[in-house]
Amino acid sequence: MPLTSPLRSLGRAGLFALAVLRASRPGADFLVELIKEIYKIGARSLPIIMVGGAFVGLVLTLQGYRTLTTFGATDALSTLLGLSLYRELGPVLTALLFIGRAGSSIAAELGLMRATDQIKALELMAIDPLAKAVAPRFWAAVLSLPLLTGLFCLMAITASWFEAVQSLGLDNGNFWASLQNSVDAWDDFGVALLKSAVFGATAALVAAHAGFYAEPTIEGTSVATTRAVVNASLLVLMFNFVMSALLFK
Repeated sequence: MPLTSPLRSLGRAGLFALAVLRASRPGADFLVELIKEIYKIGARSLPIIMVGGAFVGLVLTLQGYRTLTTFGATDALSTLLGLSLYRELGPVLTALLFIGRAGSSIAAELGLMRATDQIKALELMAIDPLAKAVAPRFWAAVLSLPLLTGLFCLMAITASWFEAVQSLGLDNGNFWASLQNSVDAWDDFGVALLKSAVFGATAALVAAHAGFYAEPTIEGTSVATTRAVVNASLLVLMFNFVMSALLFK
């Protein structure tokens, strides 16, 4: 592969992101489309986010309890859970679940629009396809993912409390007091929401770019969907490392 190919792809993706931002013009039609997309990619992602959060909380509690018991530090279980969730696992796992559920949907829908000439039809009618089909999906992802991350963490902590207090016999007051004292409103919860917004923008742009420029065939749509999920997942993991290195010192 020539060295210029990745650079060309990166430049094309950057120009695409700028074009999407320019096409984001607030208005009645845009607001209607935005609400529809928030429901499609946000509200419909709730079941997998809630179930995923609950089981992540359960397994973190089980493994954390076994480890902390060795050191006689079981009172720090909720501290371990809270910091792990808000700083790393909550935003990242929510983003990965979101990419699998909603990112693939965005890429597939835009790929089918390309394959069935709907994008060309919009251009022929002097309607900007980026403003009509891409911008609402982009902003819906940016707005939805922080809320989904908060719900993911809530379900994980609730499931953890149930297992730790009701099953393992930890003290209820110590569990909540330790969690409250260890989790900071901005350094932990605020950074989690910031990460989620960045991950939402990344997932939406990668998926939209892959679908928007897919080959106008059914096979091209399939390839674009797979590429969107893989590339977006890798970028989320990379951005998470960069943001963690910059924000947690």
